[in-house]
Amino acid sequence: MTSVGLDLLEIERLERALERRPRLAERLFTDGERAYAAARARPAQHLAARFCAKEAVAKALRLEAWSPRDVEVVVGDAGAPEIVLHGKLAGRGPIAVSLTHERAMAGAVAVAFFHGPDDRGPGPKRRPEGGKG
Repeated sequence: MTSVGLDLLEIERLERALERRPRLAERLFTDGERAYAAARARPAQHLAARFCAKEAVAKALRLEAWSPRDVEVVVGDAGAPEIVLHGKLAGRGPIAVSLTHERAMAGAVAVAFFHGPDDRGPGPKRRPEGGKG
């Protein structure tokens, strides 16, 4: 079974939030993610793509409560982004991710793969009593 998550973000929106709340970056991103972005010409562009990846992973895993620092975007051996899950999320997946950004927008797609009944993948979505889901 697979599950897909997608997220988009205006880069300036994250830039403004980080300016207003300087400690926000520490709450959302790991030390490695912040260091990676800090080494780039426009750090917020790379942080925005990583934030989108975190949100896309949360959607693919159908998470309701989670810590953004438990989803980490690292650069793999081949130079492509990879997802490492920490804390309560460790052991889920594997998860494939693709990041993108341009001048104004950042985005990410995550695909979570689940191989059997023992995987800790997303459970079925339930419709509210008498309502549409």
